[in-house]
Amino acid sequence: MTQGPELYSTTRLAAAARRAGHGVSHLNPTRCTIDLSAAGATVLYNGERIVQPIDVIVPRIGASITRHGLTILRQFQAAGIPVLNNSSGIGASRDKLWALQRFASEELPIPRTAYARGADDLHECIGTVGGPPVVLKLLQGTQGIGVMRCDTVASAESVIDVLARLHQPIIVQEYVEEANGSDIRAIVVGEEVVAAMRRKGKDDDFRSNIHRGGTAEMIELEDDVKRICIDACKALDLRFAGVDLLESKRGPLIIEVNSSPGLEGIEAATGVDVAGAVIEDLEQLCS
Repeated sequence: MTQGPELYSTTRLAAAARRAGHGVSHLNPTRCTIDLSAAGATVLYNGERIVQPIDVIVPRIGASITRHGLTILRQFQAAGIPVLNNSSGIGASRDKLWALQRFASEELPIPRTAYARGADDLHECIGTVGGPPVVLKLLQGTQGIGVMRCDTVASAESVIDVLARLHQPIIVQEYVEEANGSDIRAIVVGEEVVAAMRRKGKDDDFRSNIHRGGTAEMIELEDDVKRICIDACKALDLRFAGVDLLESKRGPLIIEVNSSPGLEGIEAATGVDVAGAVIEDLEQLCS
């Protein structure tokens, strides 16, 4: 289920499925509607009932259509169709605060974090996380968008004041200086970390996203770090995800879990056939 069948990750997953002998169809969620009636509910595609049987759905729902995409995915789930990642897990991963709350409830390591509704909460939040400097994050955002480093209280006040006027609450987190603009991305499939890389941001950017010009190299994680990654996915009820970690003096800290991780960067950096691993997991799911 994707808006972009031509994108690298989608084409890799489709190719891996076909190599394993499976048929593949692309469903654009923006072309899906739901027919609700006394006789039951069904998903329509381009206004027509879907007649081809669906064995399993691999959701690749873009952030811009999260709400609609999850609505459609929930209807497929209600019809008993297996899904790689369920709607509740994807929804939790897209809400950074909700995800962090789940990690904290499972006693998983995360950066010191506070939640600011507006400028009135700022000083208390900055004190809670031990800053400045601090990192400010929107509750929803991808590929480093909506993530800002503020080196002074005044600069943080300016940002939060603007966001409060836009009715945008914000997460305040400690700035982990020793990470030095790098992080770890680990790909979890089922109960296994199948690939991991260390990403390094550009010299003038503390964010390490490859989409923003960062670089990456393959790494091998210790077993205890792998366990953290797997447990983070379990906390959100995700079978397939990218777990982002910061390396701190206190050990690895979970900063985010991406329920639709891109495959291009991780496959290029590690040489691992992540798409093939996903298809193998899907076969187990449907067996």
